[in-house]
Amino acid sequence: MTAPASGDSTTHEKSPFPLPEGWVWGVAGSAHQTEGNNDANDWWRFEHEEGTGAVEPSGIACDSWNRWEEDLDLVKGAGLDSYRTSLEWSRIEPAEGEFSAPALAHYRRMLEGTRQRGLTATLALHHFTLPLWLADQGGWESPRAVEFFARYCATVVESLGDLIDIVLTINEPNVVAMTGYLDGRFPPRVSGAPERWAHVTHTLVAAHVAAREILKRESPHIRVGLALAIPDIIFHPDGQWAPDGMHMSELPTAGPGAEFAAMTLGVFLKAARDDDFIGANTYDSQHMGPDGNPLPTPDGERITQMGWTYAPEAVGYSVRLAAHETGRPVIITENGVGTENDEERIEYLQRALASVARALADGIEIHGYYVWSLIDNFEWTDGYRPKFGLVAVDRTTMERRPKPSLAWYASVVAASRADSSRV
Repeated sequence: MTAPASGDSTTHEKSPFPLPEGWVWGVAGSAHQTEGNNDANDWWRFEHEEGTGAVEPSGIACDSWNRWEEDLDLVKGAGLDSYRTSLEWSRIEPAEGEFSAPALAHYRRMLEGTRQRGLTATLALHHFTLPLWLADQGGWESPRAVEFFARYCATVVESLGDLIDIVLTINEPNVVAMTGYLDGRFPPRVSGAPERWAHVTHTLVAAHVAAREILKRESPHIRVGLALAIPDIIFHPDGQWAPDGMHMSELPTAGPGAEFAAMTLGVFLKAARDDDFIGANTYDSQHMGPDGNPLPTPDGERITQMGWTYAPEAVGYSVRLAAHETGRPVIITENGVGTENDEERIEYLQRALASVARALADGIEIHGYYVWSLIDNFEWTDGYRPKFGLVAVDRTTMERRPKPSLAWYASVVAASRADSSRV
């Protein structure tokens, strides 16, 4: 099913801002969350183990392995520029050193379909999942992890590089490290291990740098960066939760929470200073006390399906932080809200884009905006309950059903282009 034509509702929306040169309007997803039957990676095993906290297995997911053309048609039909997804490492290299020609051919067909539709091909090379063979050798703790990742990236760029425009080497490495080695919510289920967390953090940085060097050497046309989870972190020196406070993006380097920021973001932001851009994934504001620990959210505050604060303006602060710390252009690689209420989704996106407009007006260099997500998909330990998509997916038939928010987004995109053409 295709989306309503982007011109259907342009009269109902005005442009949020004049488009900067080279701006990309997009939507996002990832391989494991949409493709289905990725049974050779660590997340598939994690979903089927006892006591992991995963509420259900991914199973067939959204069957995008077979329905990728439908998904691309939705993106094209809405008048967008790009669909950001990922490659599944365990499909491409199902056993150590054995690369799958059929999997690479499949991804090549998908990228050719992307190009045929006039869309920008944006890919993450790693989005949370590891091949089982690497997980069984210690995953990101393996002394050969960087070597293995570099070899995989070299294979990808050799086979597919001519069809790729933008690459995120690793999606949210700060989340991979923290949830895998501090709180144990994600594979490999290690909790309270700060030394291992630090080791994996530095390994992920090294893997990113190695991948960047390979990509830029072999396919210089590809724009290379990474995507970090960057919430709007707000510090409250008095320990009292309030709607506003001292935003991390406004703090001096040695201000409150500096140590927390350095441990969770700083090392990755520093590594991104040699990238073509920095990707910012932002969903909410996180309120911290003077000790750097989260403050309890007061009763009555709006909360999303993920248990996060409803904070559309958070993205305006995260792009400032990313730009300031890296000196690189920012691409908002994920922004959205988990809700069953599509009117609430439209409100969120409208307010988020207004905050982006303010950041642009203040001189922040931003090159694009991707809504998470195109379709309702598998949200990791939360399963299929959270609804982030602009398109619903029938869990029985896999039919795609565009929501009003997709038509709304299409109208905003069309209006922005109309306004920019008159500048």
